[in-house]
Amino acid sequence: MTTVVPEWAADAATDLPYPLVFATVSGAHLYGFASVDSDLDLRASHILPAHEVVGLRTGPDTLERSGIRDGVELDVVSHDLRKFAKLFNSRNGYVLEQLVSPLVVVTSPLHTALKDLAPRMITSGHAHHYLGFSHSQQQLYHNTGRIKPALYTLRVLLTGIHLMRTGEVVCDLGVLGSRIPYVPDLIAAKREAEHGPMPARAAAYLAADIPALRAELEEARDESRLPAYADPAAVEALHELVVTTRLGQTSGMTLTSPSEVS
Repeated sequence: MTTVVPEWAADAATDLPYPLVFATVSGAHLYGFASVDSDLDLRASHILPAHEVVGLRTGPDTLERSGIRDGVELDVVSHDLRKFAKLFNSRNGYVLEQLVSPLVVVTSPLHTALKDLAPRMITSGHAHHYLGFSHSQQQLYHNTGRIKPALYTLRVLLTGIHLMRTGEVVCDLGVLGSRIPYVPDLIAAKREAEHGPMPARAAAYLAADIPALRAELEEARDESRLPAYADPAAVEALHELVVTTRLGQTSGMTLTSPSEVS
């Protein structure tokens, strides 16, 4: 299914008070099961000027904005480049997914440079992120009985398994879940109602499938050919990108217009 990025998404991102490295769409739109009433989650990285990093008055490492636009609930979170780079180097699957998301609303040469480093930053240790996130989402599913956290649980486990086996970041449950017969029906139900309840029959399957997928992720981690740590040369290059950017030695930002992304 084609995901349509709202025409105003780039404006919403560039309303932030600092230059952006990138802004991408995350959440249910990225995961392939956005509902008619889903929030739009924008995730970004901004560049604090040097005087807001080295002086007495420092700028925000993280910016958060929320509101409603054209009837859509909007959630924007942006990390300063240095904080983003540190998270990127800490085997954080969430920022990795934001960086390489195909749903791009703002980009720049620096965004491209960061994405070029991504393959050498991916490690078998990223499995810990996906295992931890799956536990929190499964607990939310047990507490609410709703489809959304169940789909999040499946998505994060399948993304982790695929990453461990291939080194590729794939977040679309419509692609990842083709091996699970009831997933298309759950996605269709979620698209009709953001907070709909889990059908009883699917709940019975999930009770067995989630532990099995978690065990599969652990096995994929243990057998993965991915390195345990990021390539030191890539980490050094990441450091240099942060330094040279802060010193104003990179080229200007270029906006990419929102478009339909398959």
